[in-house]
Amino acid sequence: MISILVAGGVSLFVALFLTPFLIRVLSRQGLGHEIRIEGPQSHQGKRGTPSMGGIAIIAGMWAGYLAAHIIGFGSRLPRLSASGWLVLALATSLGIVGFLDDFIKIRKKRNLGLNKTAKTVGQLASAIIFGILFLQFSNNNGVTPGSQYLSHVRDISVFSMGAIGFVVFFCILVFAWSNAVNFTDGLDGLAAGSMGMILGTYVVIAGWQYRNSCVLEPAAGCYDVRDPLDLAIVAAAAGGACLGFLWWNAAPAQIFMGDTGSLALGGLVVGLSVTTHTELLMVIIGALFVAEILSVIIQVLVFRSSGRRVFKMAPIHHHFELLGWPETVVIARFWIFVAISCVLGLATFYSEWFSAAG
Repeated sequence: MISILVAGGVSLFVALFLTPFLIRVLSRQGLGHEIRIEGPQSHQGKRGTPSMGGIAIIAGMWAGYLAAHIIGFGSRLPRLSASGWLVLALATSLGIVGFLDDFIKIRKKRNLGLNKTAKTVGQLASAIIFGILFLQFSNNNGVTPGSQYLSHVRDISVFSMGAIGFVVFFCILVFAWSNAVNFTDGLDGLAAGSMGMILGTYVVIAGWQYRNSCVLEPAAGCYDVRDPLDLAIVAAAAGGACLGFLWWNAAPAQIFMGDTGSLALGGLVVGLSVTTHTELLMVIIGALFVAEILSVIIQVLVFRSSGRRVFKMAPIHHHFELLGWPETVVIARFWIFVAISCVLGLATFYSEWFSAAG
């Protein structure tokens, strides 16, 4: 488990000290963020704040992950795994799509970057490629990083999707979670802080799956998950990177993660939930992201059908701002909501194991 601490510590250090370097470089280049004109007026003062800070998060998580495997601890040194590489590669691939989106926004001085078609193609290409790859690389027990079964806390045997169905489902997850995290990243530190808690939760989940792996000790309630220890290392590395970045992204933010960070973090949500076989559990743990994207969907559907608005503005965090809540109050209360969601998710996860093992 020392490798988990190394991953988290190194990634935090890299993100913490790389981010101010990015702030200086991006500021000198004039690569500042554009703000929605129709958004809350209090946000107009943020115009010009450096963006693309997600670069520090991606660099930090890779540094932490690789450091955990390079720094030896004798025979206990964890092995590089297909699951870990695929999750990180998926996040990086979506981060590249986000980087292109951010770069166009900044260069053209507009709030919209890639057009919808180009952005969708980028997300779809990543989803299809990695959806196929997640069903490859079976270990000696025939377990692949992804499963063709729908999963809650573990596979639900009566819900087999087949290979094609899994890839379609994987595409839906990529679009849903990457856009959900992207919508949430509208207040200083909200997405980074929330992801820090969620990734910490997945360190516990993957670590518990490793301690109760069917490969190590077949028993009632054991988990057929490929590479759970390496997935815990990935979650620790990404979580540390988010916390290091949060130091500079907390209100008042000196830098934004941009789509570079939010799409990458959405990829992490997908990758970790699929490889730990907890796609439905993630709905509980990531309840804030679910609420944010649902608020946008509801707003659009109701407005197009009736011309009325359910919320003063979507995503929902802007609704509370327009009700008069200070930005810092919205952030703090939403973080509390995330903490509660993570506790409920862990309670659900543990109670299922307790019932299965008992």
